[in-house]
Amino acid sequence: MQPRVTVITIGVDDLEAALQFYRDGLGFPTLDIIGTEFEHGAVAFFDLQPGLRLAIWPRKSIAHDSGIAAGAPSPTEFTLGHNVASKAEVDAVMEQARNAGAVIVKPAHATFWGGYAGYFADPDQHVWEVVWNPQFELPA
Repeated sequence: MQPRVTVITIGVDDLEAALQFYRDGLGFPTLDIIGTEFEHGAVAFFDLQPGLRLAIWPRKSIAHDSGIAAGAPSPTEFTLGHNVASKAEVDAVMEQARNAGAVIVKPAHATFWGGYAGYFADPDQHVWEVVWNPQFELPA
């Protein structure tokens, strides 16, 4: 298996609300919700960077498709990392997320390893870390 991730799918409780958060609040580009003609097919995709997309799909559809019973969501299952180029950009993204309806889980702060980061949760409690790492060079 090639170590490659092309789509990160997160389960949501309210597809329309999640779409508004990511599209309207955070400004992620999308073609809108597709697949509504299928009982468990409604989904939205967002282009993140070349070769990587974020998908939002109702939790009940993921449970149906995978055959795994839906459990209680937990915000500590995983985090999504968003690296930026400066401390000021961390602050700006955190403010944009707050304005979009995110809950600030941990305000931006100096980290123990020399960076600067903060955490926010989207409306479905998925946790995002916004981070500036002085050792991490972002692709151009």
